[in-house]
Amino acid sequence: MSSVVADPPEVASGYRAGRTLPLRVELVRQLKRRRTLVMGAIMFALPFVLLMAFQIGGEPGQDNGRVNLMDSATASGANFAAVNLFASAGFLLVIPVALFFGDTVAAEASWSSLRYLLAAPVPRARLLWSKLVVALGLSLAALVLLPVVALAVGTAAYGWGPLQLPTGGTLSPGTAAQRLVIIVAYVLVSQLVTAGLAFWLSTRTDAPLGAVGGAVFLTIIGNVLDEVTALGDWRDFLPAHWQYAWLDAVQPQLQWTDMIQGTALSVTYALVLFALAFRGFARKDVVS
Repeated sequence: MSSVVADPPEVASGYRAGRTLPLRVELVRQLKRRRTLVMGAIMFALPFVLLMAFQIGGEPGQDNGRVNLMDSATASGANFAAVNLFASAGFLLVIPVALFFGDTVAAEASWSSLRYLLAAPVPRARLLWSKLVVALGLSLAALVLLPVVALAVGTAAYGWGPLQLPTGGTLSPGTAAQRLVIIVAYVLVSQLVTAGLAFWLSTRTDAPLGAVGGAVFLTIIGNVLDEVTALGDWRDFLPAHWQYAWLDAVQPQLQWTDMIQGTALSVTYALVLFALAFRGFARKDVVS
């Protein structure tokens, strides 16, 4: 008996799966989108809004008799930058991360362009990888833009000087700059859970608002649960419990313990969520 061996599928000359949808092309596409420009404008404008608030309302901490990071906002440009991060880390910085990750795949589906990208043909894993890397880069850019603008605005308004610590003492400008880098890096890592939620939801729905809103909503739920002290040690498993661990970087002696625990938890959750996104999208019937 003779057996018939099927011929392998033909591949177009010069086609390389790894060269489809280059990061540069995806980055340019995302940079041209209105939501990217709007989020960039918000991050740029926030330091000016806080500066006007201090100019109108007076220096913080004058009448309350308490000493915290917010009370030292006008001590120097470095303090002003740290306060901007403190004021926005709890909620505002969640928005660009959820937007860049949650809108990326779902938007293509809502425009009915996702199936055309896959028919190019762009391998599904390659498509998700390109969008994941670009979303991460845009999120990092947004998180860096805020303290950089705040440092420039604060220095122009309050002068270049050491970082005044709320517990007493100061950090030299060079050390303060290093601590700000550590803070930005930790804030980005702490937002990876929101990024993972948004990215996973973006592969599950054709509604960008649903993916973005769902990630923000679940992040808020985590913050609310962290306030429930009756949960006791169970709160240690909530990413929100460690979101302000970076405050250990504005102490005389840098403490790493809480930031390491928060990093380990956030990275673990994020890897699971990203893996679920890739696994689900590989099996998804894309019709839009």
